[in-house]
Amino acid sequence: MLQVNPKMLPRLDELEKDLLLRRKRAEEEQWLGEIEGIELTLTFLRTKQADAARLTRRAPVDLGIPRPRR
Repeated sequence: MLQVNPKMLPRLDELEKDLLLRRKRAEEEQWLGEIEGIELTLTFLRTKQADAARLTRRAPVDLGIPRPRR
């Protein structure tokens, strides 16, 4: 599964705005297949946005330095 870098959140916002404009145009032109594809893409995009936002709230975990067993 692709994990989105939280630094890419602004770019995902741009993509969402573009998709919303494309959906509006598709609705005006009655391109039903295009609308369905855009809706599906928006669903995936919003899932990735939520995943990336969740990663920004997670603190890094210190695993320590590995040492040989005695």
